Amino acid sequence: MRSFPLPIALAARLSPVVVLAAAGWALSSGPSSEPQAAEKRTAGGTPTQSASAPSTTTVPMTYTAAPVPCGSVAEKTVTSLVPGAKASGKEIKSTDSKLRRTCSWNALEGYEYRWLDVSFEVLQSDDAAEQSYGRRLKDQSGGGPVPGLGDAAYSVVNLTTQDKQQTREGVVVARASNALVIVTYNGSDFESKKAPSTDEINKGAIKAAKEAMAALLEGRD
Repeated sequence: MRSFPLPIALAARLSPVVVLAAAGWALSSGPSSEPQAAEKRTAGGTPTQSASAPSTTTVPMTYTAAPVPCGSVAEKTVTSLVPGAKASGKEIKSTDSKLRRTCSWNALEGYEYRWLDVSFEVLQSDDAAEQSYGRRLKDQSGGGPVPGLGDAAYSVVNLTTQDKQQTREGVVVARASNALVIVTYNGSDFESKKAPSTDEINKGAIKAAKEAMAALLEGRD
């Protein structure tokens, strides 16, 4: 296997920031000279007043940690999608490996180059994950939904050309509760300078995404 410069750069992944709003309350009372004042008085004439803070309910997270990404895709799938790559893959360093983990497989066999990237992101709530999912879709053009994959899933395939070399890349974004699965799969032929077909790339990305989603569901708390 020969090393070769990556045909395209992976897009930077942004983790959303969840902003929590604090609730407040106001207390009011009528004039003390009024016999019907809002304050309650004891038998001795001493006013009493009670107020309780608003209750806060913490919704438990369905997923509290990202699964091991390099074990999320079957060895035979790696061999099929990325011929010549080591099945063990390579995990990419993360600033928070509990919540964000990524594994990559890439290889050049002959003149055929393939790259597979599987990422997991765990967010603080289902709403936060849904918002992040929506923002990712806005960054994509074309494509469509993938039925039966998590709570929601979307796939898109794009073709790029640089120095007459074509590269076709497929991206699948799927959400399950408060977690996201993101799969990137691309390829090039450096002899013909053509890219693999849209069907090949799309099906490969979806297959990897389904296996990664299964790994996430198995690790549910």
